[in-house]
Amino acid sequence: MHGSFGRGTIFARLAADLADQARVVAPDQRGHGLSDRADDYGRAGFVDDAAFLLRELGMAPAVVLGHSLGGITAYQLAARHPELVSALIIEDAGPVMRQPEIAHPVLDVRGWPATAPTRHELARRIEAAGVPDAAYFMQSAVDRGDHWGLLFDWDEMMAVQKGGVGDWWADWLGSTCPAVVLHGGQSPLLPSDLARTMVARRPGTSFVTFPKAGHWIHDDAPAGLAAAVADFLHRLV
Repeated sequence: MHGSFGRGTIFARLAADLADQARVVAPDQRGHGLSDRADDYGRAGFVDDAAFLLRELGMAPAVVLGHSLGGITAYQLAARHPELVSALIIEDAGPVMRQPEIAHPVLDVRGWPATAPTRHELARRIEAAGVPDAAYFMQSAVDRGDHWGLLFDWDEMMAVQKGGVGDWWADWLGSTCPAVVLHGGQSPLLPSDLARTMVARRPGTSFVTFPKAGHWIHDDAPAGLAAAVADFLHRLV
């Protein structure tokens, strides 16, 4: 499960790398990608959607991987529906998303550009609004024929982010299935000391750090991420 501003296709490289080892299902979550928008972007809705998908596809119990906000959804799913989750892979998501533990838990994207004549210009406008690299956001950019636009709404993404703000220690510690935390050593959203504490406090949890990666390990270290996931899956057998 992808994080805020993402879509399921961010895991295309991982799915290809694991093609001979696992079936990868990567949905667009509510308000993202090709999925419908929702009236509510609280935690319960995301968890309920994930539970419904697993039941509908007959995949439970499944190994559930989540990045960022999707990681919070993953461990909340395991805590609230343990029968659906056999193991957890948490990509750079911590047990809290709030200040002071996280300096900037919400990126203020209100009023950011949503359209442009070309893909290049849309990326330029997003970067000018406040990020040095728009690559992650541009994975949700599509050609509308007469312009380029995004598959998500900036204001709704504010609601998504705010819905993820909180203390989620009880959910993180609320399941007993095997788990691994994948940590980007340069990530601003999961400080190293917090990552090690979350691993130490939950029995059956292993830890892999990617020293040169930031928050988006699947982009910064795709081969290493695939290797870590494959190793974890192998140890589950």
